[in-house]
Amino acid sequence: MNGKKKFIRDSVYGDINLNDFEVRIMDMPQFQRLRRIKQLGLISLIYPGATHTRFEHSIGTMNLGSKLAHELNLNEDEVELIRASALVHDIGHGPFSHVSEGVLSVPHEELTKFVVTKTSMKDLLEEKFDVNEIIDIVNGKGHLGPIVSGELDVDRMDYLLRDSHNTGVAYGIIDYERIISNLKLDDGLILDIKGVQAAEGALVSRYFMYPSVYQHHTTRIVNSMFRRALKKVIDEGIIDENNIYKYDDAELIGTFRHCDNEFANDIMFRLDERRIMKRVKSIRLDNFKHPEKMYKINQETLRKAEEEIAEDYDLDKDYVFINIAEYPRFDEMKTQVSVEDKLYPLTEISNIIGALSKARFNIPDISVYVKEEEKSKFNKFKLENYLDLPEIDREKFHGIHYDQIKLF
Repeated sequence: MNGKKKFIRDSVYGDINLNDFEVRIMDMPQFQRLRRIKQLGLISLIYPGATHTRFEHSIGTMNLGSKLAHELNLNEDEVELIRASALVHDIGHGPFSHVSEGVLSVPHEELTKFVVTKTSMKDLLEEKFDVNEIIDIVNGKGHLGPIVSGELDVDRMDYLLRDSHNTGVAYGIIDYERIISNLKLDDGLILDIKGVQAAEGALVSRYFMYPSVYQHHTTRIVNSMFRRALKKVIDEGIIDENNIYKYDDAELIGTFRHCDNEFANDIMFRLDERRIMKRVKSIRLDNFKHPEKMYKINQETLRKAEEEIAEDYDLDKDYVFINIAEYPRFDEMKTQVSVEDKLYPLTEISNIIGALSKARFNIPDISVYVKEEEKSKFNKFKLENYLDLPEIDREKFHGIHYDQIKLF
């Protein structure tokens, strides 16, 4: 890289070097906004240390992207392109990151495309790069795309390390250097057999970070509360979702506190005071014979069930929440492994990954939440009276409970 190098001190990697052009990117208001967007949204209500931001994550992703680009022997122009793409890959994230994205009609990748191609950020980036190449890389397209957005990409590596570091949950510690040194770029990123153990560690880390952090039952309800309030203020025109990429966390909090929507006011008060809805029913998806069928239940069906529960139990329908944990996708399992010049899916090479693929539904559940003061009404509540649930696997169900009895 040309130009004077500067350094930024990162809590995960130590000193990360930056050239003058990267400093100019970071100094743009579109990038500085990321300082005010929490990486993990509202998870600091569960893990107080989880106050790190998209700003830090973007710089960390650039750092790992650079390391991987050099390991792949890319030329200097390609290295700089990867660094710039990694730096801006999350620049379109709305307030509280993925929390707000669950309400918006467009994903953050589309908002990133808009910021990179339609705002003053474009004028700067075009001094050195083709912004369409940057967008392709951010979306995992083309020869270089898998480095930043693929199955075993630097984006995932950084957020696992960073989220683990800041939450204090040790599951996310991964040997990223071993993974990076055993990747090659062909038709996507190919992992050498020598890197399989490190990849196994990364997958196991993600597997355990889901129930501990990303899909913790309290995480899910605070996200659901916030999203319902956000949808109301968008539907009422209080916030224009087309401009959501301009907002930061504090602006949205201020809007919720002071707007004319009483529900948004109340939800923000509850989050401020940590008066969170309480879980009254939970069914683990692996209790069902075909747990994947749960993900065919659409939001309209869940909302109708919430309204019926509210009517039967004399509750306000806006304060009844049915939440299904996100689908445990684990795309890294699709990674191709090179063994003596032949390629095999990671699931075939690794018994551990194969087992994780089968065990993925051990984690998620469907849960019902209501106000704490209404919890006592639900002692005999049956969710199957309100939703068409898949068939219970009775043998597995009893086996799980027998194992739990022995454990406790």
